[in-house]
Amino acid sequence: MTDHRAIPVIAYGPLSDYLMAGLKSRFHVLEVAADADPAALDPAVKDARALVSFGAVGAGAAIMDALPRLEMIGLFSVGYDKVDVDHARAKGIRVSNTPDVLTDDVADLAVGLLFATARNIAAYDRMVRSGAWARGEGVPLSARVTGRRIGILGLGRIGRAIAARLEPVAGEILYHNRRPQADAHYRYIADRIDFARQSDVIMVATSGGAETSRLVDAEMLEALGPKGVIVNISRGSVIDEDALVAALTDRRIAGAGLDVFANEPHVPAALFDMDQVVLQPHQGSATVETRQAMADLVLANLDAWASGRPLVTPVA
Repeated sequence: MTDHRAIPVIAYGPLSDYLMAGLKSRFHVLEVAADADPAALDPAVKDARALVSFGAVGAGAAIMDALPRLEMIGLFSVGYDKVDVDHARAKGIRVSNTPDVLTDDVADLAVGLLFATARNIAAYDRMVRSGAWARGEGVPLSARVTGRRIGILGLGRIGRAIAARLEPVAGEILYHNRRPQADAHYRYIADRIDFARQSDVIMVATSGGAETSRLVDAEMLEALGPKGVIVNISRGSVIDEDALVAALTDRRIAGAGLDVFANEPHVPAALFDMDQVVLQPHQGSATVETRQAMADLVLANLDAWASGRPLVTPVA
């Protein structure tokens, strides 16, 4: 560990205790609320040379412009759709993220959500806890996972890890990307609607951002069909949330396992009473081991920057 305590660094929004302790042992840390008005920042933070934020907070153009000495943004997330990367590049600001270290935990949750949704695990749990089972109420049948055609939407690091976990039980694994992957041995489908039509399950693992906003729309959900299940551990913006609620309400798809939402932490109230939906509080990477590894990678990137070395995991 290198001591850079003369360098002012902003903790932008909430960060874990472990990460904050690491930052304070290395740098002069200044805390700024995520909802602070960039135009009204305390003069004491104007000299900050680096900024650290959680993925859901990111860093927009306004906060970059408000910090004239900013050189580095360290992101505690693999996704960087909340960072204006083009603006950062234009200003010569380096950006890092935390890929790879969270892949396994996010993939594990995705597979867990698939089984929980298809096999009604959360709904059955509620039946037992409420006494409905003891009162003799009938237990509705669930759906099988084994043998189903599983579509991976976004065959990146996490998409590949999901596919690898499901290979032993899937009837077939297919995928949709902007382009086929030369080293992938799964079947590629170029058209997203045809991809949905041929899938029994869609696992959403694509990146967020403007290019994928509402990629999964009403037409795609209609193509998935009334026996189809969708799981999203990517970004809430990838699915048209109104279309998803409508499809679930009308039983035009069978179920959904959701760890992410369009307007977090707010979740459409209509989903709360749906037994065919399993909801999670955006906790794909939320294990002790992974969150510590993510924090360590943030700190490694900051140490590299402060020492004049190349970033470990650069975005820009």
